[in-house]
Amino acid sequence: MVLVVLPALIPDIRRLYDVYFSAFKHDKMGQILLQILFPGSLVDSEEFRAAHAAGTLDYWHKSSVQYTFKCVDSETGEIVGIALGDVYLQPRSEEERKFEGVPWLQGEQRERAEKVLKPLWEVRENLFGGQPYLYVHVIGVEPKHQGRKAGAAVIEWGTDLCERTNLPLYFESSPSTVALYEKWGYQRLNEKIVHSAEVLGTETDIEVPLMVRMPSGAGGIDFYDWKAKGYPPFSGRVPKKMPSPSSQPKEVKDTATEANGAKPTTIAVTQVTNGTKVVTGVTAVTEVNGLNTSGAKASSAWARWWRRSGIKNAADTAAPSQIIRSSDNH
Repeated sequence: MVLVVLPALIPDIRRLYDVYFSAFKHDKMGQILLQILFPGSLVDSEEFRAAHAAGTLDYWHKSSVQYTFKCVDSETGEIVGIALGDVYLQPRSEEERKFEGVPWLQGEQRERAEKVLKPLWEVRENLFGGQPYLYVHVIGVEPKHQGRKAGAAVIEWGTDLCERTNLPLYFESSPSTVALYEKWGYQRLNEKIVHSAEVLGTETDIEVPLMVRMPSGAGGIDFYDWKAKGYPPFSGRVPKKMPSPSSQPKEVKDTATEANGAKPTTIAVTQVTNGTKVVTGVTAVTEVNGLNTSGAKASSAWARWWRRSGIKNAADTAAPSQIIRSSDNH
């Protein structure tokens, strides 16, 4: 079984959000959030889903920072997981990061939803302000596919992105997953977000654990020390060895492309000792993602890498950001 984390495409929108809504419906906190953000049975109606898909497509055309990724079972082609993340590579102004609210709701419903979402925004403002960082705000796996390491594939993807951008990665976790993320080098922050029972409609208040992962290029500095020093840029280089469990990467360099005067393609392949093979990232020819210039050189580089990788049955080889082979059911 091969799970692949890839950039989502426009034809994926409807299926991605089948997974999204299904994952939320089968999680206690997810159910609460769905009822607050999409009151009533809206998510089950065809009218809502069609409007939601159209709104998502419109947003994809306008957003310059939010990326949607899919976790795909390459043996069946089925999308089994979704991840949404904001990649802030450059500083942002107050206007660029202002709280947008919940414009699709009105009156008391909007007020209630914003009581849930605004504290999340306020804490991010306090922690990062306009600084560059990564923010993963949704990870969802369809319930029937949970236990197949789709979540682990997405965590690996996020951890690798943190390393390659040399930026902190931040997200709001759940109490049940804190220990898992701490094993991957994530730090639980002291700040607390507590949603009141009155707003949520629950018997008790619910706390949202806040997690951050500093890249290896930070040289071991603690998040709070980094913040106290005024967010200095990290001077450390991105390590060749990605600090994920039991991994050891090796680089394959495209010397033929370099000889032709273009920036070389570097493909880092991580061999994991438990039988998993992960493609941890790609810097492709002449442009970010390598898809708009030097196409022939990029294609030949991919072909050479693919032959070396030994992977026979991946579903989408155009620009894989991650491939995981799993031999168990965790």
